[in-house]
Amino acid sequence: MAQDRSEPELDCELTDLPPELRWREWMRRIEAVLFASAAPVPREHLARVVGQGVSVDLLIEDLAADLEGRAFEIAKVADGWMFRTRPVYAPAIRAAANVGDQLLDLSEFDVPVLAAIAYHQPITRDGLTDIFGKEISRDLIGRLHAQGLIGTGPRAPRRGAPYTFVTTDAFLTAFGMESLRDLPDPEQLGDAGLAARP
Repeated sequence: MAQDRSEPELDCELTDLPPELRWREWMRRIEAVLFASAAPVPREHLARVVGQGVSVDLLIEDLAADLEGRAFEIAKVADGWMFRTRPVYAPAIRAAANVGDQLLDLSEFDVPVLAAIAYHQPITRDGLTDIFGKEISRDLIGRLHAQGLIGTGPRAPRRGAPYTFVTTDAFLTAFGMESLRDLPDPEQLGDAGLAARP
């Protein structure tokens, strides 16, 4: 006879706990979910492990305060949150841990193409060719797509309806941004000599 291996229902309300312990338990649940996830976790998913009407944002704020002074932090990425190591510890991680397979495999030309997609999305391959003055290969686009940094956007509203390309949440995560609003201002990049002036 097979045993019933169904999980017990999660008690989200925790009414048997005093308020301060209830809050602490909700924080720990959010911490556990973020720790276990390799991708940003949206608010609505985190709300599934806490009581009805409880503010996920306040729980995240309190958890972030608990993590002050630790080697990792909670980062808002796209529509969710995730744990990440504080940038100051990157040299120590590279020196001691085998993170080679986690590093992005980007060529020197991939980065400006990614930046062009981020600033001009949705953009076609022809649009990228216009920006760079040379044809952008399907291989380059395929490589960025395979790494999850770009995805396909809406079809361009013109003859042939070519595909457009957009950045993804993985792009935001890889470059430590919450949203595309965190991209440097193009005019400031031009002033710094890092890009052509708009």
